[in-house]
Amino acid sequence: MSERLKIDLATLPEEGKSYEGELDAKIFDLPEGDARALGPLKYRLWAQRFDSELLLTGSLEASFEFTCVRTLHPFAQTIRLENAAVSVEIDQGGEIDGSDALREEVLIHFPIDPRCDEGDVPQHCEIDPRYLSVDKPVEDAVPTPPRGAGADRWSALDQLKDLKDQP
Repeated sequence: MSERLKIDLATLPEEGKSYEGELDAKIFDLPEGDARALGPLKYRLWAQRFDSELLLTGSLEASFEFTCVRTLHPFAQTIRLENAAVSVEIDQGGEIDGSDALREEVLIHFPIDPRCDEGDVPQHCEIDPRYLSVDKPVEDAVPTPPRGAGADRWSALDQLKDLKDQP
């Protein structure tokens, strides 16, 4: 397993070349509290040069742990791109590093609202009814704030309106 996908343009045949392997999960560098990579980024790519760009086509695959937006439980989901096409601009000869471009291609396919029923092993995905405000049973353990609790906030905004008229 390597940390970077480096392609030497000097040895790349004109008709292109096949690349296959894995990039270490550290490449994703995701912030704490976000999704978590569960394994490496696997790739099977065909690299071909066209004037000032290097075109990488093929498949990408990486598994992640997401948090369900409904149940707040973690679940595993694999991002699979069977027909990925990534273009890397060539500004000079030598070696081209395509790792960041592959990383970005996977990240833009993250689910917007990850749900555990769409994971690799689908789970029952339902919001706990105690947290719904519609048809909420009276005897649940979730406290309801008093109705007048937010009134002071609105009166504070009204006072700001009066300040605007002062010189």
